[in-house]
Amino acid sequence: MKILLYSISFLLCLACSTNRKPEESAFLNTLDSAQQTKIIVDPELVGGILGQIPSPLEISALLKASGTKYNNKFLNAPENHGKYSTSYKQALNLGIYGTDLGYTNIYEQNLDGIKYLGAIKLLAENLSLGQFFDIETIGRLAANSNNLDSLLLLTTQNFNSINNHLQSQNRANLSVLLLIGGWVEAMDITCQVANLDLSNKQLHETIGSQKIILEQIMLLLSFYKGDTTLDPLLADFQELKLAFDKINITYTYGASTMEIVDGVAVIKDNSTTTILITQADIEDIGNKTSVIRNKIIS
Repeated sequence: MKILLYSISFLLCLACSTNRKPEESAFLNTLDSAQQTKIIVDPELVGGILGQIPSPLEISALLKASGTKYNNKFLNAPENHGKYSTSYKQALNLGIYGTDLGYTNIYEQNLDGIKYLGAIKLLAENLSLGQFFDIETIGRLAANSNNLDSLLLLTTQNFNSINNHLQSQNRANLSVLLLIGGWVEAMDITCQVANLDLSNKQLHETIGSQKIILEQIMLLLSFYKGDTTLDPLLADFQELKLAFDKINITYTYGASTMEIVDGVAVIKDNSTTTILITQADIEDIGNKTSVIRNKIIS
């Protein structure tokens, strides 16, 4: 993730309409527990956080660069998709499967990638979002796995389209759940790998940097306080925050300078960020992240 995921502003209003189109009504009917709240989060806020979250491909590339071998045991099995009967679970696990898909792609595990594409398609259909996934394209993937890279790019674009659609439907809560699912999965995988590679400073700092992102996610969740479905998730994140509170992040300003690189003038940022995180911190964060993830995928 790009250091996982805003000048913050919220728009609070009631989400109600008496003149809905039939397809909109069908969509809203699927939002069982996740639609209980009537709060709408400003689309610019969610979009800003999404823009700061490292993509699944980004974090997976970092893991592969560390020399860690592919391990599908880190992932949520694609066949689990059938267990998720509420829009709450479906949205969270759609985010999780998005991260898992990125992981399989970086390691060029095309057969596993096909399975995750299928699971994503089915969850999207359950959320009345299937229009963002082309089943014929997935079929061509099954016939020719060499096309996986381009199809995964298309899938990433679909996730962006889904977020925009949910925002337009005044259902930002599902976008938040998608975001959280993807973030939790990436954190869980990264912590597992970091515990296997104790000398990898970059991985450790990537985990520590998520302290800032966690605060943003918790702020989003706090606006759904009182929702009986989301309250337990917020409580779990508060426990995770206690582990992150032990991490020190300091920023030191350094004046920018200009350098000539290959005949081109570039601006060099000389500011530095220092992240102090111990192995005990990583284990604590990893354990608490794993508890949250296991509740989501169960």
